[in-house]
Amino acid sequence: MIFRHKRDFWTTSFCYLYLIILSIIAAFPLVWILISSVKGKGELTSNPTSFWPKTFTLEYYKHVLYDLGFNVNIANSIVISLSTTAIAIAVSTLAAYGIVRFFPRIGKIMTRILITTYMFPPILLAVPYTVMLARAGLTNTRIGLVIVNLSFSVPYAVWLLVGFFQTVPLEIEEAAYIDGANTLTVFSKIALPIVAPGIIATAIYTFINAWNEFLFSLILINSSNKMTVAVALKSLDGAEILDWGDMMAASALVVIPSVIFFMIIQDKIAGGLSQGSIK
Repeated sequence: MIFRHKRDFWTTSFCYLYLIILSIIAAFPLVWILISSVKGKGELTSNPTSFWPKTFTLEYYKHVLYDLGFNVNIANSIVISLSTTAIAIAVSTLAAYGIVRFFPRIGKIMTRILITTYMFPPILLAVPYTVMLARAGLTNTRIGLVIVNLSFSVPYAVWLLVGFFQTVPLEIEEAAYIDGANTLTVFSKIALPIVAPGIIATAIYTFINAWNEFLFSLILINSSNKMTVAVALKSLDGAEILDWGDMMAASALVVIPSVIFFMIIQDKIAGGLSQGSIK
């Protein structure tokens, strides 16, 4: 028993040590960007391998936000990403529930057709999307970019949520119908709470994809006041003189919103939200 206890102790310790090392490796690039963005002028070029800054400054952030207009680009990306996420989740939850409960046979074919849209590289759709949006007068608009993002986000979100809605016990819904509930009540009070972790995970995926989208933002938007952060960050790389301090500060501003968004809702992903609906 003593030998087994010692073996379990060393095995657990090794697992924790292994996970700690992996966490450090995964977090190091973000920590490096954040620390480099607050270094003093000239430190990044004079001693690029130095980890801790000699002097702390927020001049790079002020220059990027106010002089280069990144505050406008961040606001554009937030509006586009949140709009895409909200509309995609609203549409995909209704579509996935309808497929599972009302069109199960046709739903399998529909979901396969939807997921096949991901077989084609986005660059192949650049010309037709540009032509259609130009005829609709939606080029160089945030609405046009939201529509393009939805065309990629909704099919995959529906495919994901179909699998989650299939885990909802049919007996619970039938019991609710016997108690006098209608379809909308069953959907909102029974099905949605059960699949809430899946909806949140899908929302995270949709938000991050919309936030990081670059190709169509570059093609469809030609005004600097409507540009997203992904395109604005690339424009810094294409400058005649690359300021690494500005690049680090801009990179931090691009990454931080996604991290904050994930931290806010991460506790709900693994939550046991099905207990309330079963009661």
